[in-house]
Amino acid sequence: MRRALSIIFLIAIAGAGYYLLTPEGRELIDRVRINLTRADYQARFRAGETLPHTPDLARFDERLAAHQVKLGVPVYIRIFKLESELELWVEKGGRFERFATYPICLWSGRLGPKLREGDRQAPEGFYTVASEQLNPNSVMHRSFNLGFPNAFDQAHGRTGSFLMVHGGCASIGCFAVTDPAVDEIWRLVTAALDQGQARFPVHVFPFRMTDSAVKARQGSRWERFWADLKKGYDLFEPSRIPPAVSVCGGRYVFAAGSTATVANTVEERCPPEIAGNS
Repeated sequence: MRRALSIIFLIAIAGAGYYLLTPEGRELIDRVRINLTRADYQARFRAGETLPHTPDLARFDERLAAHQVKLGVPVYIRIFKLESELELWVEKGGRFERFATYPICLWSGRLGPKLREGDRQAPEGFYTVASEQLNPNSVMHRSFNLGFPNAFDQAHGRTGSFLMVHGGCASIGCFAVTDPAVDEIWRLVTAALDQGQARFPVHVFPFRMTDSAVKARQGSRWERFWADLKKGYDLFEPSRIPPAVSVCGGRYVFAAGSTATVANTVEERCPPEIAGNS
């Protein structure tokens, strides 16, 4: 009897292990990780604690000097949903250098793109923000609108509005980074816009799109969409220059970027010099 129970137990363990290797199992693992991070960050926020890995916001000027850049240089933002992180990069010598990584106190939904108004889902994709998208008087302290839906989202009939990066720790499709963090981000992006950057890019990824991370999620319903996002991610990694992004035939297409293309909007455009995703 004991041996039979042991065999049943081992079979159950093997079955559970196999399930975790399936797309559904991988999604479950991601959801558990996301929910644990959310619970931890919200508890810390309610207790008045600084979130883990928050930069030393009080030493802003010293940190800027350490990077040997001045307030007003062009900026670029990357967001990673699974890791609950927002990176802010600053231009230096024709390339971009990571200035800070801010923990995201709360974002809503799961991994995957936003599909429709009211689905409480935070978006994924390539967006740009101009000065008119900033709100210094937001009910969430300060905010900037990501510009969803962009040309890609519109091509797929996706709907939604007022998807923001803002302060506080509440979200319905937005990315809440707390008031102190959004104040620092605000200072950097407004200075860049004031100094002539027409708009700054914000690239939102489901996770850090390493080869192994993407491979681990093969079979997901978003596999093809994420493969396209990865092409944009991969263009930035070695060059440290945000790629030029457009939309052609309902898919993102990319070309190597330059300091001249950083402020370009994401438009429906199929120029011959941009490689397709086919």
